Amino acid sequence: MKKVLIMLSSMNIGGVEKSLLSLLSVFPKENYEITILLLEKKGEFLNYLPDWVKVEEVNWYKYIKPIITQPPQMTVKTYIHNKNFLELLIFLFSYYIDKKFNQRYLFYKNIFRNVSNRNDYYDVAISYQGPTDIIDYYIINKVKAKKKISWVHFDISNHQINDRFYKKIYKKFSKIYVVSKEARNELTKKFPYYKSKTSTFLNIISSKVIKEMSEKEEYLDRSFSGIKIVTVGRLSKEKGQDIAISVLSRLRKNGYDVRWYCIGEGNYRKELETLITEYKVKHDFILCGSTTNPYPQISKADIYVQPSLHDGYCLALTEAKILNKPIVATNFVGAIEQIVDGKTGVIANCNEEDLFEKIKYLIDHKEIRNRLSKNLSNQHLDTISEIEKLMAYLK
Repeated sequence: MKKVLIMLSSMNIGGVEKSLLSLLSVFPKENYEITILLLEKKGEFLNYLPDWVKVEEVNWYKYIKPIITQPPQMTVKTYIHNKNFLELLIFLFSYYIDKKFNQRYLFYKNIFRNVSNRNDYYDVAISYQGPTDIIDYYIINKVKAKKKISWVHFDISNHQINDRFYKKIYKKFSKIYVVSKEARNELTKKFPYYKSKTSTFLNIISSKVIKEMSEKEEYLDRSFSGIKIVTVGRLSKEKGQDIAISVLSRLRKNGYDVRWYCIGEGNYRKELETLITEYKVKHDFILCGSTTNPYPQISKADIYVQPSLHDGYCLALTEAKILNKPIVATNFVGAIEQIVDGKTGVIANCNEEDLFEKIKYLIDHKEIRNRLSKNLSNQHLDTISEIEKLMAYLK
């Protein structure tokens, strides 16, 4: 039985975590012993991990997290308060070298120097939430494995990374999986010398499971008879919910009876709540929070909108396609790959004006919405066969 280590930050509700659950659902468990290693053992999806996998939390992250996440002044104050002057000097040196000479790898080497290597030996170790500095560094330098995989879920051209750090990190990975063709193209543009070790690996999606889950409950307001728009995604700047709010305001001012349901949670909520108040759409732009099953809401939508500024491969977009929803998506990398403009959805430029016009067009033309839905119903969107790529590599 082969041993596999898969590492990510937590099991919070999100596309990466959901894609992991889908991957595990088709993993041949009789042949593999899988350990899920988390920086923090938390998240709504934690209980959805299958009982045949081991779930562990690292014992070092609570010490390193403040150094990485808080302002350096806070770290300095902590060292001084604890009279830990040697650690202070090492931190100041590595921080200065990183900022002055762009030596991020040295910075991580210093903060990880007291972290022990993992005892077990694995056939394959996977940094599943790539690119994430701390996880990628740990897998490369603290885990013993025959093969090591970096799983890239983001469009690297729009995801801020330290190029020098990743040039060194990716050299040590034996394989790099990227979740869309275009995202892989962007990765190989930035790191052309690693092209031979990169491959596209689409997120595992089961149409059957999604359709079954969509029939469980209905959360949308049944009393509202206007146009229902749904968006799914983490509440963050790059997901474009701020643009959606301004678009809804314009739709309402133009006399359209529209309500927009935004499913997801994140650290951008307060800013969005402020915008909702400013645009006077408090009763029409609904922040629904996160849920492990957004499919009933998607299935009851008249239009699904994905206003992201950038994304690697948007799972929610594919799920909306499976549920045959008329879609408007901005022209981020994943959307261009997932949608044929005018046939299986509508692509808009990522700005208020064009998004407003494209949504308005679909509202005005029900026959177009019906045609898009019909075209989607004729597509086969299952990607379960992708697991064969991983199985072949693990042999």
